[in-house]
Amino acid sequence: MRARLRKGPVKRLKRWLHLGHRWLGIATGLLFVAWFVSGLVMLFVGFPALTEAERRGALPPLRLDAVRLAPQEAMARAGLARFPARLTLAMRGGEPAYWITEADGARRAISAATGLAFPPLDAAGAAVLAATHPAARRVVDLGPVTRDQWTVTARYDPARPFRRVALGDGAGTELYLSVATGELVLDTTRAERVWNWAGAVTHWIYLTPLRARAGLWQDVVLWVSGIALAGALSGYALGLVRLMRDRLTPYRGFAAWHHLAGVAGGLVVVTFVLSGWLSMNPRGWFGPRAPDAAMRAAYAGQDAPVFPLGLDALRQAPAGSVALDIAWIGGRPLVAAAGPGGVAPCCGPGLTPEAVAAAGRAMLPGAALRSATRITAPDAYWYDRHGAPLLPVLRLAFDDPAGTWFHLDPATGTILDRTDRSGRANRWLFDALHTLDAGPLAQHPGWRLGLIGILSALGLTISGSGVVLGWRRLRRRA
Repeated sequence: MRARLRKGPVKRLKRWLHLGHRWLGIATGLLFVAWFVSGLVMLFVGFPALTEAERRGALPPLRLDAVRLAPQEAMARAGLARFPARLTLAMRGGEPAYWITEADGARRAISAATGLAFPPLDAAGAAVLAATHPAARRVVDLGPVTRDQWTVTARYDPARPFRRVALGDGAGTELYLSVATGELVLDTTRAERVWNWAGAVTHWIYLTPLRARAGLWQDVVLWVSGIALAGALSGYALGLVRLMRDRLTPYRGFAAWHHLAGVAGGLVVVTFVLSGWLSMNPRGWFGPRAPDAAMRAAYAGQDAPVFPLGLDALRQAPAGSVALDIAWIGGRPLVAAAGPGGVAPCCGPGLTPEAVAAAGRAMLPGAALRSATRITAPDAYWYDRHGAPLLPVLRLAFDDPAGTWFHLDPATGTILDRTDRSGRANRWLFDALHTLDAGPLAQHPGWRLGLIGILSALGLTISGSGVVLGWRRLRRRA
């Protein structure tokens, strides 16, 4: 009698688990297929973005002979009450300009020759600026853009609206220039625009009207992927139970493929979906990846809009420099020149790793510096999936409750990133589980891509056979 009572709830649980998996699978089967296909596309074509190397590569050599304003005078002309978050001297077409990013993200540009602000960019001005790009062939202004598929995220808000300009090159390159400053904020190619519809746009559910509302988009992705995760978990559990009851599989045809592939690769599907769900940072579980404004101000050690180095110092920059980044680090004025040979300090007092570490200590005044480590080779927490990371770097580890680390460039003093204990956990929960970027696979990209391809094919077999079974079920019910 007691055995029968125990068997009843178990049988009902299995029945509900079976029904839940069936209808969750029908609801999300096509989504799984789309995720696996789009994930494979994303391995080869990333979402359009302007890298720092691309930005610098688009700049013409800096004409220091045409610069008439020193940095301090430029800040005075701009009416700055404090030193900006970023101050760069670079060309704006044929004229040198100071590009200013304030602490709140607001951007402006003033002429380094006249001290005047530039007028809003029109079609003719955008074409003139785009014509200086190395890839420019037959420049055509494509009109104004406030927000589109490739500039949908909030990171572009300070630079809106844009002028979109086609360069007429073989790659179909299009530039997005800020109307307010003329700054190049994004470039896209024809291949990126086409393939991303089958890649990131599908994978991330990155539709412009939805993604423009960041909170709503996050909720939608979390709920959709959460429901998909429930379907994957229920299927994996059912597959294991059935396998333990039968020698191999009691099914035939697509049902057999679905069962056997699900047992073999169900854990992979669950892992992919779970790690993707966690990448949305539900409820802010994972800490920020960048220092806040207070940390940056403490690191600079100088808040007033002053800078002691004048034009004579700036003109010592190496020939061919395309940009001069002007900053304070630990109360020391620093100018870093970007050019064909990379980025290096110039034009004034040098910067030592000891000075960088000393400035870094100020970012967390209430915590002790536990270690300062010079990283000369990629490791589990300093790496780049898209190429070789910057080396060497300086890692500062603090003993604060969050276990904060900072990575700094010892040559230029640039703050490269910030990570805490939760961020390092996310490195394993997302990068290791979702992109397999860990252990030996991290050192052999070809092996990693091959394994992802194999596992994605297994996932496609599971989801594709499930779609067929779901379609047959719906047809029978109809």
